[in-house]
Order: sequence, then structure tokens, then C-alpha cells
Amino acid sequence: MKKIIVPIDFSEHSEYALETAAFLAKKYDAEILALHMLELSNALISNAENMQQEETVFYLKLAEQKFQGFLDKEYLKDVKVTPLVKHFKVFSEVSEVAKEHDADLIVMGSHGASGLKEVLVGSNTEKVVRHSNIPVLVIKHNPILTDFENVIFASDFSEDAIKPYLNASKMFEALDAKMHLVYVNLPDNQFRSSTEIEKRVAGFLKAAEGNLDKMKQVAYVNDYSIEKGVLNYSNIIGADLVAVATHGRKGLAHFFEGSISEDIANHSTLPVMTFKI
Repeated sequence: MKKIIVPIDFSEHSEYALETAAFLAKKYDAEILALHMLELSNALISNAENMQQEETVFYLKLAEQKFQGFLDKEYLKDVKVTPLVKHFKVFSEVSEVAKEHDADLIVMGSHGASGLKEVLVGSNTEKVVRHSNIPVLVIKHNPILTDFENVIFASDFSEDAIKPYLNASKMFEALDAKMHLVYVNLPDNQFRSSTEIEKRVAGFLKAAEGNLDKMKQVAYVNDYSIEKGVLNYSNIIGADLVAVATHGRKGLAHFFEGSISEDIANHSTLPVMTFKI
């Protein structure tokens, strides 16, 4: 891991992401790209050229001033941090920065759900997740624990899940984390017998790994929803991180012949890492 992008809006939650990224940067001698997007409005873009340039320069200077104070953190000591200010209009363009700089990971802060309001859905965080071709780590709270020792990767063990599974395996191996695979069996038309599940898992591992060495690392959980099954199992094993997959613009975490509810990303108190299918 050489480069980590942290989108910065100078909020408390973007600071949580920055602190988490600092820990990872120190551990892997990586560079942090602190990215602020001006998110220029349609009104500004449609203004006369001179007026547009003047306002753009104003917001650019303002962002640079904010960066000076925001990046003055003790936990960033001895970490290479490169501030970037882009004239982007939307957060989905973070993926362009990632590609341009050959970044390995994006770390973002998110409010998650607040009461009945699903803040993540439709937010800047989800826009980044939907468009990113590299893993996105979503941080909800002040990072008390930054060492990811036990991580959960939920899968339906279908052919589509092979690519994100291999990417997750590579990432968690680099993080020195133990990956626990979990299959959630539901009491509805998706229900499968133990024999059916094991046959499905065996075929998946054979295709992905070329062997069945990780059969014993797969947990089979019975629950009323994918969300409950994944989050309850994460509590049982004391997981530090939950990993899910995304179909990009189709939305978060489409797995299990339907979809893992976006509630996993919204309601998990643990950090969530997404991998694109």
C-alpha cells in the first residue's frame, strides 16, 4: 500500500478518516493524499469567465488556508501528506484522482444512519463507493481501534463474488488481518441445505483459490436478514471490520442473489470496506 486518498470536507468525520489513514500510512510507509473538492455549483460554472475565475480562486485560497490548520495534527507527524484541491463538482470524481495517482485505498468518514434518516444513502460517501474501482474504507466514529485483526467478508459464493473476494484477500493479507468468510442462510426462498451450501462454497474456493484449504474458515449463519446475520456474527467473533462488495452504480453490496441491504453500511458501528465487483 503506497497511496491513500482521504476526501476532506473539514468535518469531524473526515478527521476520523484522516486519523485512520494516518495509522495505515505509518504502518505501510504510505503517502496520504488529502483531497478537498470545491464542488462548484452549476450557477458558478455558468457565470461569465472572469467572474468564475475570481470566485474559483477565492474558494481555492480559502481551502488552502483551512488545510493548514486541519492538517496540523500530532498523529500526522512523520507522515507524508499531500494536500490536493480539485475544482470538481461532484464527489464521484474522486475515482479520477485515484486513477491519476495510482492510489490503493480511499478512506472516508460517514455519519451512517441517524434515526430513520439514512444519511449514507445518497451522500457523498456513497457516491464515492459507487464509482470507485479501488477499495473504500468507511469510518463512522473516532477510531478507537485502528488495527484490523479480525475482518468479516460476507459472500454468496457466486461467480460474481470471486473478484472482490480475491481483492479482499490481498488487502487483508497486507493489513495482517485474519479474514473470516460468512454465508448467511435465510428462512425463505433463498434457503439452502447444509449440503447445498458446502457444495457451493467448495466450487467457489476451487475456482478462486484452486484448492479447498479455506473451507474451515467459512461460517454458516442462519438469520432473518443478511444484515442481522453479518452484524451478529461480527459481534460473536469480535470483528474489527466488515467487508462487502458493490456493483458500482447499481448500488451498495449486491450479493446473495439479490442484495445485501445497504443497512449493513448504514447501521454497522464497525468500519466497512467495500470492494467493487
